[in-house]
Amino acid sequence: MNVRRVVGLVVATSLIAGAGGLVAWRSASTDRGSGTLDLRRPGTVVTVSAGEPHVEQLTRDGEHLADGPDCVRAAVAAGTLVCLRGLPGPFSSEVRVYRAGGSAPVVTVPLWGEPSRARVSPSGHLVAWTVFRSGDSYLQQGRFSTTAGLYDLRDGTHVGSLEDFTVVVAGTRYQEEDRNFWGITFAADDRTFYATLASRGTTWLVRGDLRNRSLVSIRENVECPSLSPDGTRVAYKKRVDGDRWRLHVLDLRTQEDTPLAETAHIDDQPAWLDGRTVAYARTDSGGAAVFAVAADGSGTPRRLVDGSSPSVTTPVR
Repeated sequence: MNVRRVVGLVVATSLIAGAGGLVAWRSASTDRGSGTLDLRRPGTVVTVSAGEPHVEQLTRDGEHLADGPDCVRAAVAAGTLVCLRGLPGPFSSEVRVYRAGGSAPVVTVPLWGEPSRARVSPSGHLVAWTVFRSGDSYLQQGRFSTTAGLYDLRDGTHVGSLEDFTVVVAGTRYQEEDRNFWGITFAADDRTFYATLASRGTTWLVRGDLRNRSLVSIRENVECPSLSPDGTRVAYKKRVDGDRWRLHVLDLRTQEDTPLAETAHIDDQPAWLDGRTVAYARTDSGGAAVFAVAADGSGTPRRLVDGSSPSVTTPVR
């Protein structure tokens, strides 16, 4: 067992021991709740605001509809909203999960690390997150530590870290202690998911199986994957020129890789607005804003709204 997991177990044990006080205090912390969000209204865009970080619900044309909970990362699908919040103290973030029709979170999970990524499965049954435990940039290979976990809302199963899964790279079991995982994205079957594995200066796209608790490498140099609505393509950031990323789309059937028309350096986990369009956050001199670009490499990027962490509401199943 590596050092990170030992420390994680100590933290988890301390949390359970102090649950009566710590969790109650966190539940009482200031939160505007889900506000007037309509998570049952399909086709709207949910983002994190560029000012005081909180969830905003918008039309596809950028018209403001509603405000939601305080978050620095968020995602929505099928009536489920996951909100990743930064907090002071030794447990520096937490996940809050909201369901359509309710104002209070149905699940709150304290985390050790700084907020990085958040996702919801197409069914709305699974939520996932990534946190930084050290460092603050995925560009610093070998100088950061991340933890990716997930939670099943149906039965309360909590996977605290993908490090507990069996990993196979190029057909061989991979057990290096410097493994880092981030950027979970779910398939429609609530069993299959994809994520990034990094180790010894290399990154891989890995396919996960929740039932077998396994991860298998598919392709190198794929980071922050986002599975398309039809489950056949992955939008992701690809390292180019050593110190920058460019958005690409990988066809999982043919392994064809397509660079998108966005040529700026993008450090984000993209999201699919629909089967033809990818959204993402871009930071420049004007601050953070959400852009969209065609998934087939054509066209030009278009700015949607100030903010970050875009996702789209989908019908409740």
